[in-house]
Amino acid sequence: MCGIFAYLNYNVSRERRYILEVLFNGLRRLEYRGYDSSGIAVDADVPSCTTSTAAPAYAGTTPLVFRQEGKIENLVRSVYSEVDEKDVNLDTAFNVHAGIAHTRWATHGVPAPRNSHPQSSGAGDEFLVVHNGIITNYEVLKETLIRHGFTFESDTDTEVIPKLAKFVFDKAHDEEGDVTFSQVVMEVMRQLEGAYALIFKSPHYPNELLACKRGSTLILGVNELSGQNSGKPFHDVKVLTTNGKPKELFFSSDLFAIVEHTKNYLAIEDDEIVHIKDGSVSILKFDHEKEKPASVQRALSVLEMEVEQIKKGSYDHFMQKEIHEQPHSLTTTMRGRVKDSDVLLGGLKEKEYLKTIRRSRRLVFIGCGTSYNAALAARPFVEELTGIPVTMEVASDLLDRQGPIYREDTAFFVSQSGETADTLLALDYALENGALCVGITNTVGSTLSRRTHCGVHINAGCEIGVASTKAYTSQIVVMVMVALAVGSDQISTQVRRQTIISGLSNLPSNASEVLKLDTEMKELASSLIDSESLLVFGRGYNYATALEGALKVKEVALMHSEGMLAGEMKHGPLALVDENLPIIVIATRDACFSKQQSVIQQLLSRKGRLIVMCSKGDASAVCPSGSCRVIEVPEVADCLQPVINIIPLQLLAYHLTVLRGFDVDQPRNLAKSVTTQ
Repeated sequence: MCGIFAYLNYNVSRERRYILEVLFNGLRRLEYRGYDSSGIAVDADVPSCTTSTAAPAYAGTTPLVFRQEGKIENLVRSVYSEVDEKDVNLDTAFNVHAGIAHTRWATHGVPAPRNSHPQSSGAGDEFLVVHNGIITNYEVLKETLIRHGFTFESDTDTEVIPKLAKFVFDKAHDEEGDVTFSQVVMEVMRQLEGAYALIFKSPHYPNELLACKRGSTLILGVNELSGQNSGKPFHDVKVLTTNGKPKELFFSSDLFAIVEHTKNYLAIEDDEIVHIKDGSVSILKFDHEKEKPASVQRALSVLEMEVEQIKKGSYDHFMQKEIHEQPHSLTTTMRGRVKDSDVLLGGLKEKEYLKTIRRSRRLVFIGCGTSYNAALAARPFVEELTGIPVTMEVASDLLDRQGPIYREDTAFFVSQSGETADTLLALDYALENGALCVGITNTVGSTLSRRTHCGVHINAGCEIGVASTKAYTSQIVVMVMVALAVGSDQISTQVRRQTIISGLSNLPSNASEVLKLDTEMKELASSLIDSESLLVFGRGYNYATALEGALKVKEVALMHSEGMLAGEMKHGPLALVDENLPIIVIATRDACFSKQQSVIQQLLSRKGRLIVMCSKGDASAVCPSGSCRVIEVPEVADCLQPVINIIPLQLLAYHLTVLRGFDVDQPRNLAKSVTTQ
């Protein structure tokens, strides 16, 4: 959702123009998360000479704060326009400088400059904050601060944070004199409730940045400009940064924004306070029960990602690129895991987790949106191959109901980003109840991968488009492999296992074949461009395909669409059928094929406008009269068919969106990583 980015150069001269462009580009890398406004803060040239009690003299320079509604390019234009008006010198060089930036996804208050970040403590911008998350007790804090004379200019929950920082700072100065930046922030953290990732900037502490988090993701990146440590893992971050050498340091909501600058990073843990001062990084662990925080030693990791992975290349949009990358992403998902007639999942073999899963009372699959649909697609064959009952849970609903989770359960948490707020809260709930927790995510080092007992990375590669495509198909394949691994001791399913393993090996080439339908799906999209609604019927393995296909159309083409269980057609949905409403029926070869043939006949008898997806060569079997449009796809093992069947629907959603003139990669009101409830 909201995106945080910060850049601090130390012992290396950088012009203000360069600093601005680094901040702007960092925000561009975070655009995919979804946002409606943005802002940045950098230093001015001359120290403030203000002496009023409302804005005391600073140790550093006055911040320049710019905020704008809409796209980042609106912010860029307004910054350069204001810079010209204020006669700010863009060629001024700074040997040390700290700048912060933010993209906002509105939760409290409409999209507007006053609600954009950085949020300020008031006149003089003594404390500036960028924030990702939600402060749940902000109303109480706001009332308290108003009683102490503070006035609020925004509708946000965030504004209480910098004002609280100023309150703490002023009170400490009145009572004790000096107070450190980390002491101020620690006292602020003591008052906050909710989820947050925060970066503080203050002219009272020039050339310093302070970050902290609880719940929301925050990354530290370190770029040693001497190059001596490039590519070497496990350097202690404090040792690395206290050498006085030229360096650049970054904070970011995710890795995509730092990959072009450095491969050395640190995933900040909950309740850690990361303080950058004099080019050195110190990390403290905040504890509500203790007055003083403990110092923490952390090692840097090395990012295994290339800049090319976060670029569109020859494609017009990221969603288009990611749809067409699926033959490759499926290959990388299975690489080293599917060997001969066996499946090897190192993340589950550790500590004999597979044996624990096999002894489970039931398997509970938990997710949201597309990840939930992927788990739903997996449920039939997981039950078939393991013989263990499978329960499906939407993460938010599980939390609302406080549904039963037992010690004898194994809970699978499915999330592309590994940072989905509801899924992480459901994980906490399952851990409290003693269940074995398994993570299935695309993001190495994510909160989900760190907090689950074990798990499997789907290795689909970077996914930038808000609407998930290649992660969905890779999630299904991972869950197929999990089912094969868990059920490997079942003698009765050995023939079935070998059929599926053989099918997995051919899946990338089948995906390449179905992508040849691109032009055909564009033509279909042209015929549907003026439609107001779309129904998608599926059953068995492809009920999830119907839900996911409809979700894709809904997400990006902004067209009402519903995925429905075909067996429920006569229990209400049939009333909607007429010659104008387009209906997609998924009728590929599986145990439900004859039932879907019956559904097609019932819809045709009511003059339904049908589009039927079937296996190659089955056109005459599903539509003998030739009165409906047919999409033929390669036939694969029935439990793998959802991986192939979803691709034409992804292409349809993509082309519908382009033809209707909407933003494909950043659909209205949506965010890639849903980090708030």
